[in-house]
Amino acid sequence: MGGHGHNPEADPRPHDQDLEALTKARIPLAFRDSCAHILLRLNKCRRETYYMPTKCGHDRHVYEECQYNCYLQRIEAKKQYDKAAAAATED
Repeated sequence: MGGHGHNPEADPRPHDQDLEALTKARIPLAFRDSCAHILLRLNKCRRETYYMPTKCGHDRHVYEECQYNCYLQRIEAKKQYDKAAAAATED
């Protein structure tokens, strides 16, 4: 199913983002997550193309894929947490 390949551009980064660049680009705090490095590129493309819907498609796709990968990581972390909590209550 899907046929999606791994895209290394969409890998989330740890939270060691360049805060000065995020502030300069006026990225809201709510969007300063592990995909903010892609959002910087996407917003730059959007401004340069006057938010044309047909432009910046690749950057938008990479950003959305990064967000999805972050979601999958959170789900996996929750499963591991629940598994550890269940093991701790059995003891």
